[in-house]
Amino acid sequence: MDLSRQSSIILSITILTTFASFVKSSLPQGLQTLNISSEITTDPNITASFATDFGNLFNRTPGAVFLPSSPNDIATLIRFSYTSSTPFHISQRGLGHSAYGQTLVPDGILIDMSSLDRTNYSRINVTNGPIPYADVGAEQIWIDVLNATLKHDLMPRVLTDYLSLTVGGTLSNAGLSGRAFMHGPQISNVYELDVITGTGEIVTCSRESNSDLFYAVLGGLGQFGVITRARIALEPAQKRVRWLELFYTDIKVLTSDEEKLISTGNSLSGIIDYLEGEVLFSVTQGSLTAFKALWHGSD
Repeated sequence: MDLSRQSSIILSITILTTFASFVKSSLPQGLQTLNISSEITTDPNITASFATDFGNLFNRTPGAVFLPSSPNDIATLIRFSYTSSTPFHISQRGLGHSAYGQTLVPDGILIDMSSLDRTNYSRINVTNGPIPYADVGAEQIWIDVLNATLKHDLMPRVLTDYLSLTVGGTLSNAGLSGRAFMHGPQISNVYELDVITGTGEIVTCSRESNSDLFYAVLGGLGQFGVITRARIALEPAQKRVRWLELFYTDIKVLTSDEEKLISTGNSLSGIIDYLEGEVLFSVTQGSLTAFKALWHGSD
């Protein structure tokens, strides 16, 4: 090997080593001594993959990515930051469907909530009874929750239109769909939560117990704690439905008819289970409006 080639290799190794040392040194002191240190990675290929979200408007690389194997691991990390003389920024992320960089944490530690799904026990547990419910890990995807509940002829009262979203993600927002006019958003159909607070304490909360935390976390955009489990209200699943799609060219007429369908005290009230509207654009016809409705029962 010639000298110039050898020098090039040595230089490359030196640069990589220096970069790795810089990344490691930027982490909070003492973090490497925790029993969760093996779940924290500063691999630039991994951190770069968490630098943006669905909105793709910002690029902010975290200093490290945390891959917890249990809620207790998350509590350990948050508690360490809280008690540290120099607290550091922490954010949590499901599948990265936020649209304006809400979950990005430049130079901080990003919790990859999907890592909780890599366990050897079920994080979706359905209880069938007079008041059916499902205890669901926050990292679970709604389509998986639906499939699990359908095995018991049950389903969540409100599902988002797009089902490849995490439970914790939609409960941290609102969770709207065409059934919200019947039951409210998803956050109105939760019986209980397990939440890790900003002090690293794991708290079970509900309308009756620790209610301030319960109502703050639901729709709280992740600012009041990390949801790790939710008890979701279920109802009997219909065997079949009738789907009707109507097209309008006048949005005022559309909204008037939609209001009649979701209002009480008229001949149309109570006949549908699901309603949504949308605007369709056509190059030749301008814009059309439409709504889709689902009727329950058999056809």
